[in-house]
Amino acid sequence: MKRFFILFSILLIGLLIFAEQMSLVILHTSDLHGNIFPVNYATNKPYYVGLGRVATFYKMEKAKNPNVLLIDTGDLIQGTPLEYYHARIDNSPIDPMVKVMNHLGYSASIIGNHEFNYGMKVLNKAVSEANFPFLSANIVNRDTGKPIFKPYTVFDYKGIKIGILGLTTKYIPNWEDPKNIRNLDFYDPVDVAMKYVKILREQEKVDVLIVGYHGGFERDLNTGEPTEELTGENEGYRLLTEVPGIDAIVTGHQHRSIAGVYNNIAVTMPSSWGKKVGRIELTLDNSDGKWKVVSRKAELLDSKTVKSDQEVLNLVQDYEDKVQKWLDQPVGTAKGDFYVYDPLKVRLADHPLIEFVNKVQQTYSGVKISSTALFNNDIKGWKSGPIKLRDINGVYIYPNTLKVLKVTGKDIKDAIEKSADYFVYNDGKVDVNKSWVDPKPRHYNYDMWEGINYIIDVSKPVGERVVWLEYEGKPVEMDKEYEIVLNNYRAGGGGGYSMFAGKPVVKEVMMEVSELMADYIMEHKTIEAKVDNNWYVATDVMYNVKSGDTLFKLGRMYNVNPYAIAKWNNIKNPNLIFVGQKLVIYKPVISDN
Repeated sequence: MKRFFILFSILLIGLLIFAEQMSLVILHTSDLHGNIFPVNYATNKPYYVGLGRVATFYKMEKAKNPNVLLIDTGDLIQGTPLEYYHARIDNSPIDPMVKVMNHLGYSASIIGNHEFNYGMKVLNKAVSEANFPFLSANIVNRDTGKPIFKPYTVFDYKGIKIGILGLTTKYIPNWEDPKNIRNLDFYDPVDVAMKYVKILREQEKVDVLIVGYHGGFERDLNTGEPTEELTGENEGYRLLTEVPGIDAIVTGHQHRSIAGVYNNIAVTMPSSWGKKVGRIELTLDNSDGKWKVVSRKAELLDSKTVKSDQEVLNLVQDYEDKVQKWLDQPVGTAKGDFYVYDPLKVRLADHPLIEFVNKVQQTYSGVKISSTALFNNDIKGWKSGPIKLRDINGVYIYPNTLKVLKVTGKDIKDAIEKSADYFVYNDGKVDVNKSWVDPKPRHYNYDMWEGINYIIDVSKPVGERVVWLEYEGKPVEMDKEYEIVLNNYRAGGGGGYSMFAGKPVVKEVMMEVSELMADYIMEHKTIEAKVDNNWYVATDVMYNVKSGDTLFKLGRMYNVNPYAIAKWNNIKNPNLIFVGQKLVIYKPVISDN
């Protein structure tokens, strides 16, 4: 008995000696959108963004703990003039984002929806240049059903077997130009995750399983309540709750700031552009002879707190110098301001910048009805004086082309009604509907039209707010067909504009809108800031005509066209109104706000 006790004690001491714990840190970036340098390209002013700052965090972390992995979850090679210049003007050198990520030693990057924007040739070149895998298990060849990118990667890290599975939002066909995703299918990421997590656990025998998903969360992570329409664009909550065997999920696409442990899974989503970096710390233990995760932590690191790593910036400084020189090229002159002082006011009434973009779209498509958006609240436009390429690229930030669709009057009205949901009206004040900014800002889905006259009355219920809609002086007929020009994203039904999906395409303009804007300015040399006031957001007023009133007096009082008041009230003679007559007047809210 004594001998057995001695042997047992020796065995126990041996196990304790060789038992080990390790802290593994995952630094996570997403939606970098071509940002390396700490600069806002539209203003050329410093900005707390970019891989330069990510590199600083990485070096700081490595100094504390050598066990650090870098993972990115997509939307990498589109979004700045740096990447536009590389893709469209000089695609010969290695992609600058890939060059920096090779230098830092990224373990993987997940394919994002914007990876396809410049076409498969540009994307495949970037993939071939990377020392790390670009992953996506659910983007497959339509003919074979096999993934066109590597579905997962497995590697040994100091005796720990780590697996990273890549997944991408299946919603890409709703946005992307069909020629860029020809012969591709996008499978449901949850179904695909079920398959591959099982493979990674049972066949690959991984100790740590990380899912990288270029997609977001469709439900509140605490309550499970839907936070958006459940279209399938974002399915992160389903991955969290329906797929067993995952240790960490690193996400993106929504540009939200999320960090925490949910359902015993570490989760991060680090905003966008490198403004934040996700940090997950997994503690692993092998006391039973096999490594397993015993604890998880997740947090976000704020890039405002560090400076960019100069070594990384120097690595691609020659790319940046060329881009800055290109952006500073003058293309023409502005007579008057095309400047956004208040983005809400731009969305409340006709504005020179929006009218200009629509005019460019009308000109190059040959179509009279056009719509566009102010994509975010940081876009400024330009003031009176010289216009540079920098200004144009700062306004039209996406590589969209144009499509001419044949739609019905009802489709147009339904689209404006969808945009009208952007507003809430409380206590006499118009504001932005919270659902349009939380959990993800979607200003880019509020469209403004040219070539039609319309009024949105925000005092009316959602779905009934378009109170006036005319084309060439006559009411838009719901069953009649009209040709309209939209960017390719919206023309495919992107942003929830399902009324446009599948409509006949009359014509395509394959040059990007930013290039069309530059060409238009160079051709005209000087452009004048002006509006035709074809639309505005209003509230209705019921007015009782008093002695001495005229439509012209009421027009001045409410800042509306007196002939419009006559039309709204079916008055045939605008010089003849009667005391006691009740008139509906659609009063612009921009003066109230």
